[in-house]
Amino acid sequence: MKTLKDAKIGQTVVVAKLHGEGAVRRRIMDMGITKNVEVYVRKVAPLGDPIEVNVRGYELSLRKADAEMIEVY
Repeated sequence: MKTLKDAKIGQTVVVAKLHGEGAVRRRIMDMGITKNVEVYVRKVAPLGDPIEVNVRGYELSLRKADAEMIEVY
């Protein structure tokens, strides 16, 4: 299982599945990260947290813990 946390800078991945439950999962979905959406990894901070991505035409920063809940291919 590959997660968004494992994606490299400059890579475009597609969301396969969202893990997590309740409010955390709902918050990720509210940010526009849903199944089959393309996510482009723009930057990763020096210590790996946060990760900056482009989703649906806007920039978004995600914590490493949240990025681990997003399964991609």
